Amino acid sequence: MKTKPLFIVMSAPSGCGKSTLIDMLLQEYHDIVYSISCTTRAPRGEEEDGLDYHFKTKERFEELIRENAFIEYAKVHDNYYGTLKAPIEEVLAEGNSMILDIDVQGAAKVRDYVRALPNNDPLKIGYVDIFLLPPDMEELRRRLVNRGTDAPDVIERRLANAEGEIARADEYMFKVTNDDLGHAYKRLCDLIDALSGRM
Repeated sequence: MKTKPLFIVMSAPSGCGKSTLIDMLLQEYHDIVYSISCTTRAPRGEEEDGLDYHFKTKERFEELIRENAFIEYAKVHDNYYGTLKAPIEEVLAEGNSMILDIDVQGAAKVRDYVRALPNNDPLKIGYVDIFLLPPDMEELRRRLVNRGTDAPDVIERRLANAEGEIARADEYMFKVTNDDLGHAYKRLCDLIDALSGRM
């Protein structure tokens, strides 16, 4: 069945289950490809080049900036992070969809970039952005605490960030509340099916 290739941008506050939901989508939809970011930071632990990130030297990254190769990039704690345009174009040209996991600032840059493209550009035709919401802030706090990975001050910082991110949820075309993982996943699938013409 021929479906419309989508360029899906997804954002959520930390602890909303975005990575889990994206993993579920990638397992079920074999025509959705996960966008791998570029970075100048060193690999951590078991991270592999081309799997976790495309690791670049600072010089190479700055060359790519000059070549306008990125649809968005940012400098965070002395390291660059960015999303290359070419891999997305290749995936869409093959008739597949690309999903990009990115924060609100990055999503705003991608949105501006796509808005400026000609109307017949595949990135613009297939563009969709989705914001994943927690049921409420108390539930988000509970999830962050239960993860057991962050110190109390880090959790407070994540919650403060979450409030700022949620305040920008209306910038997105679609919002999905993760009150229950199964229900949230079904809502995401319904959205993707409808937008790509799978229905």
